Amino acid sequence: MDRDSKIEKPLVFSAMEAAKICGVVNQTAINWIRKGSLKASTTPGGQYRVYPEDLVDFMRRNKMNVPQGLLEKVKNRVKKSDKTVLVVDDDKTLNSIMCSYLKSKDEEFDLYPAYDGFEAGSKMASIKPKAVVLDLDLPGVDGVKIIKNINESPDSFGRPAVLVVTALEDVLVEHSCKALGVASYFHKPVILSELYQSLKSLFQNSGSENAF
Repeated sequence: MDRDSKIEKPLVFSAMEAAKICGVVNQTAINWIRKGSLKASTTPGGQYRVYPEDLVDFMRRNKMNVPQGLLEKVKNRVKKSDKTVLVVDDDKTLNSIMCSYLKSKDEEFDLYPAYDGFEAGSKMASIKPKAVVLDLDLPGVDGVKIIKNINESPDSFGRPAVLVVTALEDVLVEHSCKALGVASYFHKPVILSELYQSLKSLFQNSGSENAF
């Protein structure tokens, strides 16, 4: 069986699936992840999850032959999804909970996690999400700066709608975010059903590619 045949439908790969695509054993892929060479997220149960675009980036950097099926998967995720959501929160458990809940409410949501400001900027430029669920108190670049970057460089980041989810109790910060055009502003602990309804309304009312 060739490597193209291993590109299945799931939105993310396990370490073992990533290893098979690269033509190596599972432990080699785990070592790459632990060294930071291959970007991966971690589930609450401690399992690694690798997003297709991160695997493509890794394989290209290491001059590996990228299977056509994987390239098509990335192309479809980046260019054809109408419900792409980047969830940015350094609390990995909460990030995972928000992603899991939103996916359970709508299978068409194409969800990407990011855990700091730098990763958020990189993924926005790469996948150009339709919406960003954004914590403000982040390592690296803080959330308010990210919102300003989106406004200053709309074509670079895909003009996403921004939904703030924050534990900050600062009225001035809230006013600043709303002045910058955020679609919704939620205080933690966030009510997940309200977050979903806000996203649902945004997607229903988008009307066109650049409606946000």
